[in-house]
Parts: sequence; structure tokens; C-alpha cells
Amino acid sequence: MIYQFRSKAGPDVIMLADLTKRIFDIFARPLEPRGILTVEQLPKLITTLETAILKDLEERSKVQGQGGNNSEKVKLVDRLGQRAYPFLELMKQANAKDEPVMWGV
Repeated sequence: MIYQFRSKAGPDVIMLADLTKRIFDIFARPLEPRGILTVEQLPKLITTLETAILKDLEERSKVQGQGGNNSEKVKLVDRLGQRAYPFLELMKQANAKDEPVMWGV
């Protein structure tokens, strides 16, 4: 399934279900077919996602520092920061312009 996130503050962001589910798990929110991230929720959600991205990078650098076969696997796996960047930017733009982020509408 594909999710399309919209806000008047920036361009639409389209994400596959696996990434969207991962981000909503980080947010500790259920993923509904339709929804809204309100202006009041955005600052906390932005901070939560940025923290998860930093944690992901930290864990990857530890595994790569250990060397061996694991470092090859780490390079092949999609990084959260790389995949979530467009959505994070949309949330930041929406927050700056006091606009909500919606999907499924």
C-alpha cells in the first residue's frame, strides 16, 4: 500500500507502507488509512523522528566499527534517515507554517 501525505506548507510525500508503518511505530501511533498530524502534535513528532534517526545512525556505526560480515549487511539495509527525510522535511515545513499534515484524503 502507498500513503500520500499532504500539507499546504510543502509538496506531497509518497511513502510505501513498510516505511510508513515504521515511522508510525516510532511515533507510538496506530496507522490509519486516513488521518491528520495536527499543528500541536508536529513539534513532538519531529523531535521523536529525529531522535530515532540519530539512534539508527549510532547503531549502524557501532556495527560497522565491529567489522566482519555484519558491516556488509548494514550497508545493504535502507537507513531510516535516508528514507524518512522527505517526510521529516514536510513535517518541518508544515510546522513552520502552522499547517497540519494529512493523508488518505
